[in-house]
Amino acid sequence: MKNPDFALDKALAKDFLSNFTGPHGEPKYLNILQDVANRKIRAVQIELDDLFHYKDVDEEFLQRVTENTRRYIGIFAEAMDEIMPEPTEAYTVDEDQDILMTQRVDEGPDGGADGTDPLQKMPPEIKRFFEVYIKAFSKVTPLTIRQVKASNIGQLVKISGIVTRCSDVKPLMQVAVYTCEECGFEIYQEVTARVFMPLIECPSQRCKLNKAKGNLILQLRASKFLKFQEVKLQELAEHVPKGHIPRALTVHLRGELTRKVAPGDVVEMSGIFLPMPYYGFRAMRAGLVADTYLEAMSVTHFKKKYEEYDLKGDEQEQIDRLAEDGDIYSKLARSLAPEIFGHEDVKKALLLLLVGAPHRKLADGMKIRGDLHICMMGDPGVAKSQLLKHIINVAPRGVYTTGRGSSGVGLTAAVQKDPVTNEFVLEGGALVLADMGICAIDEFDKMEESDRTAIHEVMEQQTVSIAKAGITTSLNARTAILAAANPAWGRYDMRRTPAENINLPPALLSRFDLLWLILDRADMETDLEMARHVVHVHQNLESPALGFTPLEPSVLRAYISAARRVIPSVPRELEEYIATAYSSIRQEEAKSNAPTSYTTIRTLLSILRISIALARLRFSETVAQSDVDEALRLMQMSKYSLYSDDRQRSGLDAISDIYSILRDEAARTSSMDVRYAHALNLISRKGYSEAQLKECLEEYASLNVWQIHPSTFDIHFIDV
Repeated sequence: MKNPDFALDKALAKDFLSNFTGPHGEPKYLNILQDVANRKIRAVQIELDDLFHYKDVDEEFLQRVTENTRRYIGIFAEAMDEIMPEPTEAYTVDEDQDILMTQRVDEGPDGGADGTDPLQKMPPEIKRFFEVYIKAFSKVTPLTIRQVKASNIGQLVKISGIVTRCSDVKPLMQVAVYTCEECGFEIYQEVTARVFMPLIECPSQRCKLNKAKGNLILQLRASKFLKFQEVKLQELAEHVPKGHIPRALTVHLRGELTRKVAPGDVVEMSGIFLPMPYYGFRAMRAGLVADTYLEAMSVTHFKKKYEEYDLKGDEQEQIDRLAEDGDIYSKLARSLAPEIFGHEDVKKALLLLLVGAPHRKLADGMKIRGDLHICMMGDPGVAKSQLLKHIINVAPRGVYTTGRGSSGVGLTAAVQKDPVTNEFVLEGGALVLADMGICAIDEFDKMEESDRTAIHEVMEQQTVSIAKAGITTSLNARTAILAAANPAWGRYDMRRTPAENINLPPALLSRFDLLWLILDRADMETDLEMARHVVHVHQNLESPALGFTPLEPSVLRAYISAARRVIPSVPRELEEYIATAYSSIRQEEAKSNAPTSYTTIRTLLSILRISIALARLRFSETVAQSDVDEALRLMQMSKYSLYSDDRQRSGLDAISDIYSILRDEAARTSSMDVRYAHALNLISRKGYSEAQLKECLEEYASLNVWQIHPSTFDIHFIDV
């Protein structure tokens, strides 16, 4: 490739910026420059896709921009300086900057320089109030960190990875300005690296003629600074070859790109791959070896946060259609991991975990959490870990960890020494990284007791309090915890009590909104159906027909993000109903003589959270009684799964048990009548179906125990 003519390239850049039109025929970059002139935006992003589609740009120019990106950022910036339009709107001025610029222009075009020394000429960077970035091709597959080689030095590359660490945003000097005590001239020094050697003697012609070594004073107010942030980007787990550990790359974010990422974000970054020589004693030890870094040009998130989700037109229409579907609750739940057989109620609970309830903040500052916590305890092989992995895949922000692989500080926060400043800094653990997201902890029962206690504060107060190495602070950990565990002896032992099987402290169990016990019971029909399902998935790599098309994770995220914007309230007429339901649950717990009581006042808050999450799914501003009934049913099903062996021990079959429930209800209310809808609600909480209720009604009606209304199916006891 022949040597480039930068003057021609600058003319081509001006032509491109002036004449490139957007999809609707509008001048794309001229409109952006007008917004820059009006001080509405501070960043101009040149997209290589636009350069590729511009008629006058050839492949050689594109190649030069890609392989010598830093030089061409300067060329595009110079072209923008020349074609920058005049402001058309009034804007708020930066008084310091504008006063200094006015003084410099009044003194002369070069800031009062005598024109003999290049150091006295005002650099164009100090006049600019915008930054230029060049974005890589959108359709280019991003490289992994280990695929970036020495041949990529100076080139524009696109890399994907997960952010593991972010430094604070600090000012980085771009142009240093000095004033001479002898002659009073301003001297400018451009800074292109992280460190620079300040000027000491005045290089002006007047000081040289007078043979006076004028002392230079650094004027911080007149100098130009950029926002600067350093980020560590680590390889994704799927990109690491077997037997290797993940590699990391330092990324420098400048200007408007700062504060775009947080630890735990999975991102795609395009930037210039550059060497960074060592300084001081490290340079003596390193010799000719240099470190490398990526100077970021653009940042793209793989999964946007719920609050940042911007619904497109077709997505909004699809969500509106789904919201009108009467069976959307069931369809959304069945779309979660459709390859996993059964677990309908567990999937409904996991859907509500994704939706959550709004956080409440009282007038006196007290906070009530809105996130749901769920613990799945079950026999080996019931797909607990697969459900966890799928939920992390659907959630926009999720961290997956295991009990044995996590320590207390690994979950909360560790104190480390910053390699840049040598100061002690806090590095967030899994729970802090999952802030405003979901933290999935597998093998929860294998954790050390001392490490497990670190979770207690996070689950209720949703903060991590630290007092280590002189650092006393509180970090946010507003995360929903999804835990999976095995019973104490690997499999659930029917001969032991639930408390012995669960083997978790009540202080921890009471913090979970729902605790599911998933038992692997031998049942001929269920096992046959499950085996067919698994074989079908294994052969066809997809789930069998569900009667509808399962929703994609992206559609689920869009629907949930829209649902989370709704903040439902509990109407006053439901307050007594919820209080009575909670009271009856407490009474049942007391009568059952259970070895361990799991019902506390936290259970009441759980009922409210689940009811509000169900109302959000319907895009309703108020909670309905059906939401409370479904929340009570899920609560009862989770409790019912804990004591599912009690009914077998008592020797009651399903029909007899339903009769006992209805008889007790009639005795409790001192009424001879039980409405059918109320009876269905009562028995569904105990895990029975409508078909079993109808069978019970027919059987006991034939025995003249009760009479059934022919149209409403209401029950009237003949003799209670």
